[in-house]
Amino acid sequence: MNTLQQRIVAFVKLGSFLSQFSNEGIVKEESVEYNELFFDGFKHQIKLAQEHNGWFIKENILYAATQWAQALTAENITNWLQHYNIEETAEKKVAVIMAGNIPLVGFHDFMCVLLSGHSVVVKQSSNDKQLLPFLAKYLEYVEPSLKGKITFTDEKLIDYDAVIATGSDNTARYFEYYFGKKPNIIRKNRNSVAVLTGNETKEELEALGEDVFRYFGLGCRSVSKLFVPKNYNFDDFFGGMYRQSHVMDINKYANNYDYNKAVYLMSLFDLLENGFLMLKEDESYASPIATVFYEYYDDADELRNKLQQDRDKIQCIVSKGLTSNEVSFGETQQPKLSDYADGVDTIEFLLKI
Repeated sequence: MNTLQQRIVAFVKLGSFLSQFSNEGIVKEESVEYNELFFDGFKHQIKLAQEHNGWFIKENILYAATQWAQALTAENITNWLQHYNIEETAEKKVAVIMAGNIPLVGFHDFMCVLLSGHSVVVKQSSNDKQLLPFLAKYLEYVEPSLKGKITFTDEKLIDYDAVIATGSDNTARYFEYYFGKKPNIIRKNRNSVAVLTGNETKEELEALGEDVFRYFGLGCRSVSKLFVPKNYNFDDFFGGMYRQSHVMDINKYANNYDYNKAVYLMSLFDLLENGFLMLKEDESYASPIATVFYEYYDDADELRNKLQQDRDKIQCIVSKGLTSNEVSFGETQQPKLSDYADGVDTIEFLLKI
């Protein structure tokens, strides 16, 4: 039997472990528990993750590790969970089916299940299999009572009480068919948008470059669509993006850029581009890699209504003074622990199953 406090402490220790791995440097701290067993091993897992998935460049894996290290403090976790009544109730087995679009993308669900007192059965995407099982082993070492509560499987899921599944609009239909009879959270495609007015500072537009390019735009929190006023001057936008031009050093990105550009040109689409990013006028939210869609708007209130109507397709809105739940420029990939995917409170769901 473990208590909520023990589980919190385990994740705080995991945060300390992850804090050693950042883009500023990978530095071993003597004070971190079980480093002799895990430090070199995690360096190896980072290498394996890069070799296995060309989108998982070292910079992005370390960025993800840093975001979790900063989130997993005693203060952050306690402040987040104090709004819930997490009693030691009957433990259930919760299946978590993870996406594999960005490093450690399923970690929040994994953590929510364990912190709420349940055991977790994880079915990972083949694109992101290296990092989480290793970190789960670390958790079991710092809190032995978690042993037996964490299972990873490639088999068909058969024994579970509830399910959290993240996928595409397409896979969601299968998920609903297979898992619809159990308590579930089933997530579909979402994208993020930015609303520009033309009055943005250079610093804000440079920060927006982080929202567009981090993880090569593969995350649901990545900005894939702009809303701009009529006669917007895209030179300002491209000026803000310029700092991200190094993406073309990554073969996978450069190949996608060349391919999508060729497709657009053959289709005679009007494009704006700067050598590493294309802008295409399009009403859709989900844009291909190396492309951001844009749409013009006349009136802020009308746009607000449109975004409200389309909220099932949108994860984040980056703007300044447009909506109450907007995200600041440059911060889409720095969610707080209480920023639930699709706005569905995972902890609340887990306390009711």
